[in-house]
Amino acid sequence: MEDEPIVCTLTPELFRVRREGVLSDLVRRADGRDAIADGIRFRFPATSDALATLARVIEAERQCCRFLRFSITVEPDGGPIYFDLTGPAGTREFLNGLLAE
Repeated sequence: MEDEPIVCTLTPELFRVRREGVLSDLVRRADGRDAIADGIRFRFPATSDALATLARVIEAERQCCRFLRFSITVEPDGGPIYFDLTGPAGTREFLNGLLAE
């Protein structure tokens, strides 16, 4: 897969709404956040609500940020859920700016 440019296609108003809505919810629900080589890894408690939040984020973000790759890992026996947002070089910096609290 070729690297897509790191560009969000939302208008400034829609970008603000998204950031204050589903993305703010994502950051608030996470109980951990780590930098990884090409993005950010979030950790969530093992709940169905966490999975529903991740599905909403993926559906929303894959439409406007085509460069993002999404990966969900659900650990066994009630372990945590890991959500990786990754992409080409510069993705981690873009996400840190987008998700700044």
